Amino acid sequence: MSAPEKEASAGLKAGIEYGPLVLFFAVNFLAPLGPLTRVLVATGVFMAATVVSMVISKVKLGRISPMLWLSGALVVVFGGLTLYFHDERFIKMKPTIVYAMFSAMLFFGLATGRPLIQMVLGSVYSGLTPEGWRKLTRNWAIFFAFMAVLNEAVWRNSTWDFWVGFKLWGAMPLTLGFAVANIPMLLKHGLNADAAKVDEPPVE
Repeated sequence: MSAPEKEASAGLKAGIEYGPLVLFFAVNFLAPLGPLTRVLVATGVFMAATVVSMVISKVKLGRISPMLWLSGALVVVFGGLTLYFHDERFIKMKPTIVYAMFSAMLFFGLATGRPLIQMVLGSVYSGLTPEGWRKLTRNWAIFFAFMAVLNEAVWRNSTWDFWVGFKLWGAMPLTLGFAVANIPMLLKHGLNADAAKVDEPPVE
C-alpha cells in the first residue's frame, strides 16, 4: 500500500471511530435547544452516526472491528432506552459498561494465557514479544477498570454538560495519554521503532 493510500486508510479509520463522537459533542454544545431536548437530539444523532460508521467500515474496509460491534450495539441499546424513557442516565451508563466489558475480557485473556488485545492491535505493535503483549494486556485491563469506576463517579455526581465535557476533555485525553505512556515499556519488549506510534489506541 502506498503512503497516500495508508494515509487515506488511517483517515477513514479515524473518521469511523471518532466521527459519531464529534457529531455528538457538536450537537450537544451548539444546538439551540432546551436541556432535555438537546440530550435526546444529541443521543439520536450519536446512534445514527454510529450505525452509519459501522456500515461505512463494512463497505470501505471490508470488516467491522469487534470493538466497534460492541460499542455500536451498546450505543443503540442504551441510546434507545434514553430516547424511550427520556432519561439521560442510560446513555451515561454506556461507557461504564463498555469499559467494564473490555477490562473483564482482557483479564480473562490474562487468566487463560491469551492476550486478547493482540487480536486488535497486532498489526500496529509489530515485533512485540509475548511478555510485551502480556504486560500491555494487563495495563489496559487495569486502565479500563479504572475508567469504568471514573465514569460512574463522574456521571452520578455531575450535570449532563459536565459529563459530556469529561468525555471530551477527560476520557479521550486520558486514553491517548495512557497509550503513549505504554510505548517505553513496549520498546523494551521488541516493539518495532517504526511502529512506536499511537495509531489505534483502544477507544470507547
